[in-house]
Amino acid sequence: MITRKDRNVKILLTGGGTGGSVSPLLAVADELTSPPTPLPPLPNPLLIRRGNEKGEVRGEKGERYEFLWVGTKFGPEREMVEKFGIKFIDIPSGKLRRYFSLKNFLDPFKIIAGFFKSFFIILKWRPDLVMTAGSFVSVPIVWAAWILRVPVLVHQQDVRAGLANKLMAPFANVVTVTFEESLASYGKKAVWTGNATRFKNLDLRIKNEAIYKKLGLQKNFPIVLIVGGGTGAEAINKLVWESLDKLTKFCQIVHITGKEKGSRNQESGIRNYVSYDFLEHEKVMEIMRAADLVVSRAGLGFLTEISYLAKPAIIIPMPDTHQEDNARIFAKDEAAIVLDQKKLTSRDFTNKIGELLKNETLRGKLSSNAAEVMKKGASEAIARIAQLITHNS
Repeated sequence: MITRKDRNVKILLTGGGTGGSVSPLLAVADELTSPPTPLPPLPNPLLIRRGNEKGEVRGEKGERYEFLWVGTKFGPEREMVEKFGIKFIDIPSGKLRRYFSLKNFLDPFKIIAGFFKSFFIILKWRPDLVMTAGSFVSVPIVWAAWILRVPVLVHQQDVRAGLANKLMAPFANVVTVTFEESLASYGKKAVWTGNATRFKNLDLRIKNEAIYKKLGLQKNFPIVLIVGGGTGAEAINKLVWESLDKLTKFCQIVHITGKEKGSRNQESGIRNYVSYDFLEHEKVMEIMRAADLVVSRAGLGFLTEISYLAKPAIIIPMPDTHQEDNARIFAKDEAAIVLDQKKLTSRDFTNKIGELLKNETLRGKLSSNAAEVMKKGASEAIARIAQLITHNS
């Protein structure tokens, strides 16, 4: 008989299309592959299947985890996960849009094709657990896992449940959520953990002076990091470019534009401005740590990192999306300045950055509140829930 000690624990991770559904799962995988530590009791009795009375799971010596990622063919996730050393397989992926599009007639066939490929991937690889943090590519994988009686863990990042997670949650054993407000959406199977993020690879020994030198920045001149999310934001990029002449008179801008969203880094005559279309996660975190102010979208990845690093921030949520719900949490707790993109002009944008850089007291308040707005220890909590499920399945 094959015992747990005789084989790897196999976890199928799935998500993609954007980097937002990838980063939390990589953080959990990183936690699972770290040296084992004693695990405290878990908060939800639902999770206690055939474990001990306290729901404790302790890693066995020599226990190893094996991961497989299933994602989209053309999304950024392949590059992200392969750099992490995880094998990647793509499947056909469709999307259920709530508006008219000719693609709505074709995508159901992609979803069906994705389901059958998912079914055979699970039959062949035989995972102990399927984990997703959202995205439509995950839906057929979760459905196939449920049919084949493979446990499923779904992570809900945003305050508002997206359609993909609504389609997957009924088939999940556990749904972990970032915000306490989301617990009501999933009933007894929900566990409030916070949002997982990777800080283990952030070298805290690197001094800000080294970052200044590397980027060619001045030591005693404020640094503003502006990021439009994992795939960039054209509206924010446009605001930055329209405001550069004034912004660079009182601060230094490090601007991450997003791939294929344009870059002005090579233009002559722009002092105090550095731009990149893409940077590795650890490099972005190093710059964020050194920045005096962060400007970003309201995707949960960056909001989590703003909270963990306690950075004063200006948040510009994508209009008419779930990001507005995320931003409201930060606005309610006075953890960030939230601006409405529809009403925002380059003049307003410049003035707001200038006012905040001058107001050290307000920056300190935002920093302090940001540190408290999100629950900490999510990577560890989700990893421990995954361990409990795999040990008891």
